[in-house]
Amino acid sequence: PASDINGGKMDGFVNIAEKMLCKPLPAKCHPDVMGYHVASDIPNYWKYAQNYVLQDHMFEAPGSWSLPAHLYEVSAWSAKCAKTGDPMSCKATDMPPERLPNRQTPFAWTDVTWLLHRHHVSWSYYLDHGARTETRNANGVWKIWNVLPGFTDVHKDGQTGNIRSLKVFYRQAKTGTLPKVSWIAPDLRHSEHGPALVSTGQAYVTRVINAIMRGPDWKSTAIFLTWDDWGGFYDHVRPPHVDHQGYGIRVPAMVISAYAKHGYIDHQRLSSDAYLKFIEDDFMNGARLNPKTDGRPDPRPDVREASAKLGNLINDFNFTQKPRRPMILTPCPRTTLTPAPRPGCYDHIALHTSTWGDS
Repeated sequence: PASDINGGKMDGFVNIAEKMLCKPLPAKCHPDVMGYHVASDIPNYWKYAQNYVLQDHMFEAPGSWSLPAHLYEVSAWSAKCAKTGDPMSCKATDMPPERLPNRQTPFAWTDVTWLLHRHHVSWSYYLDHGARTETRNANGVWKIWNVLPGFTDVHKDGQTGNIRSLKVFYRQAKTGTLPKVSWIAPDLRHSEHGPALVSTGQAYVTRVINAIMRGPDWKSTAIFLTWDDWGGFYDHVRPPHVDHQGYGIRVPAMVISAYAKHGYIDHQRLSSDAYLKFIEDDFMNGARLNPKTDGRPDPRPDVREASAKLGNLINDFNFTQKPRRPMILTPCPRTTLTPAPRPGCYDHIALHTSTWGDS
């Protein structure tokens, strides 16, 4: 990202794309780095943005790639730990290990599920088609998008059973038995990570949102939809500096809720740290992943959720308004995408009983 940003000039995207891809692999070189989508390409995403809240200053928490982005999403930090299970052995890095030999839990620092467990707040992390491993379930969610099993505290709390297949989410959405906090991670096909199709990802996200809207929990649910990193595509906004690991380049983000403001564009400075701040404020009376107060010290350099420059997601809601009716959308709308969506762009997920994602 630093080369793309080029000291704030934001003019390095094409140059880096050519160096990294076109010269070594000319057959795979495409001009996508300067591409964009119009409303007719992504009609459902456009409708969500028009009718709910679009956040136009959401930045990737670390200036890096998918794995640290997902670590920040649940822990507000990314690090490498020298000793298994020892939080104080961890040192900040934007290149954490995906796995280490003979180490099931390479992430020894504290994540937000530690606080949720202490405050008796229910949570689940739902995996599209389950977890992918080196030896099985090739269609499951990659480890870099499924990080909680790598955290020591999740195992010590006996909470690994909260990491579940997305099929469980659909059943709970239908019956109104969803936990207080949910994360949903896609498999590769639904992730919009190249070479996955945007149309397939949009269909997947739509079915997930439809499931919540059709269920009894709709009026008490806030849906935060975002992508884990910027994907190498051009952006003109220089990321603000928060610490030596972030922020990174902007990512799309929306808020969808019965109490979300209508057609509102949120210009606050945000990152996935704001999601943790919202969870901590809503369910845990403002508790923070703070080594001085959370009961499980680690050497993180700052408390990201407490940054004075971080916006507050509560500003995206109007709790005095009458709860808004669900907006059920067709998962496979007509689009002008190239390549065109495959026929029945969501047929491959029909095995889900009714129906987030790098959304």
